[in-house]
Amino acid sequence: MTITEADAVQTENPWHDFVEGPWTEAIDVRDFIQRNYTPYEGDASFLAGPTEKTLRVWDHLEKNYLSEERKRRVYDVDTHTPNDIDAFGPGYICDDDDVIVGLQTDVPLKRAMMPNGGWRMVETAIKEAGKEVDPEVKKIFTKYRKTHNDAVFDIYTPRIRAARSSHIITGLPDAYGRGRIIGDYRRVALYGVDKLIEWKQADKDKVTDEPFSEHWARYREEHAEQIKALKKLKTMAAGYGFDLSAPARSAKEAVQWTYFGYLASVKSQDGAAMSIGRLSAFLDCYFERDLRAGLITESEAQEMIDAIVLKLRIVRFLRTIDYDQIFSGDPYWATWSDAGFGDDGRAMVTKTSFRLLQTLRNLGPAPEPNITIFWDKRLPKGYKDFCAAISIETSAIQYESDRDIRAHWGDDAAIACCVSPMRVGKQMQFFGARVNSAKALLYAINGGRDEMSGKLVADGFESVSGDGPLDFDDVWERYEKMLDWVVGTYVEALNIIHYCHDRYAYEAIEMALHDSDIVRTLGCGIAGLSIVADSLSAIKYATVTPVRDETGLVVDYITEGDFPKYGNDDDRADEIASTVVHTIMSKIREIKLYRDAIPTQSVLTITSNVVYGKATGAFPSGHEKGTPFAPGANPENGMDTHGMVASMLSVGKLDYNDALDGISLTNTITPTGLGRDKDEQVANLVGILDAGFLPNDCTCY
Repeated sequence: MTITEADAVQTENPWHDFVEGPWTEAIDVRDFIQRNYTPYEGDASFLAGPTEKTLRVWDHLEKNYLSEERKRRVYDVDTHTPNDIDAFGPGYICDDDDVIVGLQTDVPLKRAMMPNGGWRMVETAIKEAGKEVDPEVKKIFTKYRKTHNDAVFDIYTPRIRAARSSHIITGLPDAYGRGRIIGDYRRVALYGVDKLIEWKQADKDKVTDEPFSEHWARYREEHAEQIKALKKLKTMAAGYGFDLSAPARSAKEAVQWTYFGYLASVKSQDGAAMSIGRLSAFLDCYFERDLRAGLITESEAQEMIDAIVLKLRIVRFLRTIDYDQIFSGDPYWATWSDAGFGDDGRAMVTKTSFRLLQTLRNLGPAPEPNITIFWDKRLPKGYKDFCAAISIETSAIQYESDRDIRAHWGDDAAIACCVSPMRVGKQMQFFGARVNSAKALLYAINGGRDEMSGKLVADGFESVSGDGPLDFDDVWERYEKMLDWVVGTYVEALNIIHYCHDRYAYEAIEMALHDSDIVRTLGCGIAGLSIVADSLSAIKYATVTPVRDETGLVVDYITEGDFPKYGNDDDRADEIASTVVHTIMSKIREIKLYRDAIPTQSVLTITSNVVYGKATGAFPSGHEKGTPFAPGANPENGMDTHGMVASMLSVGKLDYNDALDGISLTNTITPTGLGRDKDEQVANLVGILDAGFLPNDCTCY
């Protein structure tokens, strides 16, 4: 297939008709957006349905690829070619109908190896897909090329290994890409790759005469890798017939250039979350310019957004069955953040914000991209109503507090994964998985012995003695001491992981689309918050007697009397939950972090709750051994008896300053539970969202 230049090219000046400003002299995508985007306060009546071309491509995908993938679990794997930005030649869905082009490999849904993260996981995934390992590739990555996974386990201490094996620390990115890094893919479209290379080279050269230091050497080496990655990006796009050296000249090129930047990332990294950023207002600048000039129609604008979303729906990584079980499927969190307000008080809702939501009608609902709305009750009514209507139809939108995100991270922030905010192109996160804060309570009671295996995992602690009821003050003191051990072990593991990832699996293209001097955060996390809160509440307000096995290990509890439960807007239980979050965060802050990262914390377990539950015993709250945790900051399953708003108010009492990486609340509502007809349902859902976003971050699904 021969790809020609975009149909709608206005002039040789790619910035024609855009309002100029500081963005023309240095990288400043935010400044470009603020000067050029057009807020939209209307309703959804202007939107277009899917074009015939869109329907043909989607139908072709379904009949020839997606249906087969569902039968096989994995459609296909390339076992011979370790992936990189330019490792594969061009691939298409439908040669003549692809509006936006580019695949991870040469065939839709074919998965590629990314062994820099770790060979063992790659080999397991290949075999689970029914394929044979290429012995030459295996030889390279087991004999000649050290991987991230190899390096991490060379450094891990016995204490870390024990904590990892017992699942008190879980989901560590020590065998796969860490993810949660958002390249500013908009830069490819706005500036072109040649200018990005020029600026990166200048940043590398500015430190040439500084004396040698480890920081100096790493800075120059990383910039060299970033420049190489940008050159590979140009090569990859050239294979499709596009020259990315210069800025995009039209809306179609802007979408294509931006997608190529993202495609380079998912060709070279298999991070657990590969979010795409905040694109709508940026792309809308190009759409509005071309629409005003009569170069495109609304139907064509929608077709382009449908096309890029369709491409995001078919990104695939080579994962093991165990990995899929941990993450409850095959997600990769291509989170697309939208809406909110600018610092100048204008809503950042554009017509492309509507077009993005319209893809859920034109293509049907899907988990990717993970559409995330920065909600504020002041958003335009037409947009709020459309969000609510699409949520009711598809259950495919998540909502975040714009007020809290903007106050801490600015008005050009985006979400990585589910709730992790960061300034696009100016900040990255060292993903930290999470500690099992509930299991830590059981360790405190059992003196460091694991309640499932009986093994001593945390040495130097004494178990609760006697057969009488547990004393709250005594248990809390033990819990705090145990958290010192757990948090110390956890953060040490994370420092090791990210040191090794930077050395052996560096995200060169993603970091090439960042400023050279960036903010780094360490995204720690906790699981089991509601179980800890309710169990401590039971110990404090009821009578809890431990039940021991023949070895003296506490394996169950007899709880007599009632106690306040977290999630019912009861300050007694909610204060315990807040104290646990604050205590863990305070202990993280005391530890020196790799590359002077800023410590943050999330209360987030959207997908892994069955796995956490299987690894954890019984609790004073009545939570049974081996049963699933509640997700994120949700109340324990069945413990919230005062309705959804009460649970939202409980979550709202958690201090966002102690959980700057985000707090999640997952709610399930049937449409009939919202009202008798669609208008009433939409109005009530909007009202719930308006009421729920108090001055703390929470996410509703």
